[in-house]
Amino acid sequence: MKSAGRTVAVLSFHKIGEPSDPRWYSWFCIPETVFATQLNWLRMNDWSVISMERFLQSLSDPELLPERSALLTFDDGYQSMATVALPCLKRFGYPAAAFVPGGYIGGTNVFDVDNEPEERMCTWEELRELEAGGVSVQSHGLTHRPFSELSPIEQGREIAASKSLFENGLQKTVEVFAFPYGDGGDAASVTQFLSREGYRAAFLYAANQPYSPECLPVSDPFRLDRLAMGPDTDLRLTLGEYALRSTR
Repeated sequence: MKSAGRTVAVLSFHKIGEPSDPRWYSWFCIPETVFATQLNWLRMNDWSVISMERFLQSLSDPELLPERSALLTFDDGYQSMATVALPCLKRFGYPAAAFVPGGYIGGTNVFDVDNEPEERMCTWEELRELEAGGVSVQSHGLTHRPFSELSPIEQGREIAASKSLFENGLQKTVEVFAFPYGDGGDAASVTQFLSREGYRAAFLYAANQPYSPECLPVSDPFRLDRLAMGPDTDLRLTLGEYALRSTR
C-alpha cells in the first residue's frame, strides 16, 4: 500500500566467513569482508536496519518505521552466525534474526550435505549468545524439510513442536517462522496452523523475482518474501532503483 510510504527490504543470509572445506565453493557462504561491505552499503544509502520486534510492531502500525528499513535474517543457524556474523553485526550496531531448525542444534547440516559442505550448527549456548547480542532466534521448523512434501499432520508438528522447543530452551516467545527452502506448502492450511500456534509472521525465500521490498501494510504476513543474499548480490542494482523511486 503506497499511501503508508513505508517499505522493508528483508535480506536472507546463510553462512558468513570461509567454508569449512575450501575445496567446496558455496554461493551461500559470504566472506566476512563482503558481508561488511553489504552492511555498509545499507548504512551509506539510508536503509535503517530494524529488529524483528520492531518489524512485528510495524505490521499493525507501519508509521513506527522510517521510510526505508532493512531486516537482516539468517537461515539454518550455522555456527558462523555466532563466530563471524555476530561480531560484525555488533560493529555496525545492527540487530538481526536467525531462523534455526530445532532438530540440528549443536549438530551439523546433514539436511544439506548433498549440495553444501558440512558445517557445524550453533549450540544452545551460542543461540543464547545470539539473543544477548541482538539477534532474535526464531523457528525454521524441526527437520528442515520442504512443506509441500509433508502431510498436514507433519506440517502442524513442525510448526508447533519447534515453537515449544525454542520457547522452552530460550525462555522467550517465538512468533516468527521461516519455511525451509522457501517452500510454504498450501498457503491456506499452513496459515491456519501458524495462526493457531500464535505466530505473527512467516517468511518464504526468494519466492518472487525480481525482488521488491515489502510495502507496508503487508497483504499477507504469513507469506513474506526475502532477497537471497550471496557474495555477488549487488544491493545497488536490487534496491538502489527502488530507493530512488520511493523518495520522489
